[in-house]
Amino acid sequence: MLINKPYLLSLIFFVFALFGCSHLPAREVLYQTSTIQALSAGDYDGQTTLCALKQHGDFGLGTFQGLEGEMVALDGLFYQVKVDGRVHLVNKATGIPFAQVTFFNADKTFTVDHELNYADLGGYLDKLLSSKNIFYAVKISGLFKYVKTRSVPKQAKPYPGLDQAVKEQKVFEFHNIKGTIVGFRSPEYSKNLSVGGYHLHFISQDRLSGGHLLDFQASGLKIEIDETADFYLSLPTNEEFLNLNLNAEEVKTGSSE
Repeated sequence: MLINKPYLLSLIFFVFALFGCSHLPAREVLYQTSTIQALSAGDYDGQTTLCALKQHGDFGLGTFQGLEGEMVALDGLFYQVKVDGRVHLVNKATGIPFAQVTFFNADKTFTVDHELNYADLGGYLDKLLSSKNIFYAVKISGLFKYVKTRSVPKQAKPYPGLDQAVKEQKVFEFHNIKGTIVGFRSPEYSKNLSVGGYHLHFISQDRLSGGHLLDFQASGLKIEIDETADFYLSLPTNEEFLNLNLNAEEVKTGSSE
């Protein structure tokens, strides 16, 4: 069958209009843009947009252009917790300098009957894992007796390192709040690429509160773990990143993002 050129062009336009910036994603992959080492060194210019990031996951965390606030991605929606503590639904082409996302699909689910706190969480979760040498997405939900979070204000150029930027953080405390902890466990050998160990953010059930998780106390929590053995790293190509000194011994990480 012959297809004339005007019809073919119309068909191509329709396909692009229908799918926009999306394509068929890889489902069992932890996708990361930039590295925690670059973020620690002060590369806060977003080379990835939200439109591009959503192709790779519906669950995750990160930060935004200029290190403005904390990202929480949950159930396909992306939120920004700004330094005033307010949560904003993000749905535009916001620049993203660092993020980790995946399509969450729990491989293991547990309920914690006893009280658990932030200090004990890592050791408790590690006992549930099949190996410490792969990546995991972690979702923890329930009623929290206490939650402590933070957010960082937008930085101005010349950007300071992360250890200096977090000195301007604002800390928030919540009591008897329902919500979800969102994050990842990265192997220790990847600590110059990701945050070695657990990197966790929090968002309340009413989507009004959240931030980078600093502390919590809770019991009766539901823990879901998604084993994610495949890891994809997308590196920036901006001049700042290409000229950074990313010697692990010279970059101060300070408090992790």
